[in-house]
Amino acid sequence: MNDYTKYLASRVTAGGLSRREFLGRAMAAGLTLAVADKLFTESAEAAEPKRGGHLKLGLEGGAATDSKDPAKFLSQFMFCVGRCWGDMLVESDPLTGAAVPALAESWEPSKDAATWTFKIRKGVKFHNGKEMTIDDVVATLKRHTDKASESGALGVLGSIKEIKADGGNLVLTLSEGNADMPLLLTDYHLVIQPNGGVDDPLASIGTGPYKLTSFEPGVRATFEKNKDDWRTDRGYVDSIEIIGMNDATARIAALSSGQVHYINRVDPKTVDLLKRAPNVEILSTAGRGHYVFIMHCDKAPFDNNDLRLALKYAMDRETMVQKILGGYGKVGNDFPINSTYALFPEGIEQRAYDPDKAAFHYKKSGHSGSVLLRTSEVAFPGAVDAAVLYQESCKKAGIEIEVKREPGDGYWTNVWNVQPFSTSYWGGRPTQDQMYSTAYLSTADWNDTRFKRPDFDKLLLQARSELDEAKRKELYRSMAMMVRDEGGVILPMFNDFVNASTKQVKGYVHDIGNDMSNGYVATRVWLEA
Repeated sequence: MNDYTKYLASRVTAGGLSRREFLGRAMAAGLTLAVADKLFTESAEAAEPKRGGHLKLGLEGGAATDSKDPAKFLSQFMFCVGRCWGDMLVESDPLTGAAVPALAESWEPSKDAATWTFKIRKGVKFHNGKEMTIDDVVATLKRHTDKASESGALGVLGSIKEIKADGGNLVLTLSEGNADMPLLLTDYHLVIQPNGGVDDPLASIGTGPYKLTSFEPGVRATFEKNKDDWRTDRGYVDSIEIIGMNDATARIAALSSGQVHYINRVDPKTVDLLKRAPNVEILSTAGRGHYVFIMHCDKAPFDNNDLRLALKYAMDRETMVQKILGGYGKVGNDFPINSTYALFPEGIEQRAYDPDKAAFHYKKSGHSGSVLLRTSEVAFPGAVDAAVLYQESCKKAGIEIEVKREPGDGYWTNVWNVQPFSTSYWGGRPTQDQMYSTAYLSTADWNDTRFKRPDFDKLLLQARSELDEAKRKELYRSMAMMVRDEGGVILPMFNDFVNASTKQVKGYVHDIGNDMSNGYVATRVWLEA
């Protein structure tokens, strides 16, 4: 039994998959009907997850500037908070990344994939007792496509031309075909709210397994069980407390002493120490997350591509993976896609550390003097150490890097996407189109490298509507080369998501979609004595 069928079996045990659904997915994964049927029976007879208890999580990423408006979710802290109280129309399968139904029961594209019809689930109630309707769904998507909302999903939904209701169905008409449309609706900003959140985007009223009971930005969020939850395969604990812990040492101490059940962002350098604790379990998941050094292509001195190339060649990627990630990751190649994505562009030469090439491009750029790099531990685990390590590798090319350590609180509003050279991270996205649309499309609000190229945008739109996979793969390869050789991102490594829990926590689902079980950790696990 592989990891995928183990996951399916756990869903059956939790009551989340019918026999028909299980057999279909298990056979598609390679099991025979007889084996799949036996596994279903055994899983259905297994003990159900325990219900009850108070789950406490200590998470990095909270800030005093955090907003309860899903459109403005920025940090890991709010990512997890939103998953507790809200649902999207579509979710992604943890092991394959394929689109699976959520508030949308099913969907059907037109032949050119330019019109999509989603059947909206009935009988689902919001936390305020109101039944969710198609009007709430339409209003939600319209709000997130309005520039005034400042939604992080604005770039993702940019191709939608019309949003309307047709009976109980949602109909999306696009400006061009998009075979990935269902996966785009998994974006964590797109929480379905009453009247789309137009009346009160901060109300935190959704259809999720928990109700928000208190919220202190960057400090704490508490939840109680939603007794009217429309699903039975989640929400096992009675209550949740998410505590902001931006200090890595404090998180480790809190977990080791049993003050919290789960922590995120474990620095790989501390893994061996944590492993010695008898009640701690390391949770490492490979995925699409990546640590980056971002340069604004439209601001001096980074508006010079020779300088950008010099800084890329001055990055010692192998050393970064070993010393910063402790081996929990793989080298990056200065574009945000790895082999977990469908249609990954193979055969692109891996950029290696080359001080001579770095020195050549640096001299050609005409730049002189130091280059200011801003960083903080909240950017990613070991970000400050990574900046210092990079400073050393740049010296061998004659490039002087000045490292400025910024406060963690406010980093995501005052430094990231504001200052011209800083460290950051991306959790990845369900599709190549969504990753590029969110962070590299010229009009994207989160284009944090200011990479604005009409020719790139044209390729992105071509790939989005191209139904021939071979042609689409070639377009993605051209896009990757453009970002790699002319963009403002230095991407030294794809990180494994390294988190930890007490052994009391059971049912953790390793999800390639994003960190912390794609943000669903609090809703998927249960507690055992």
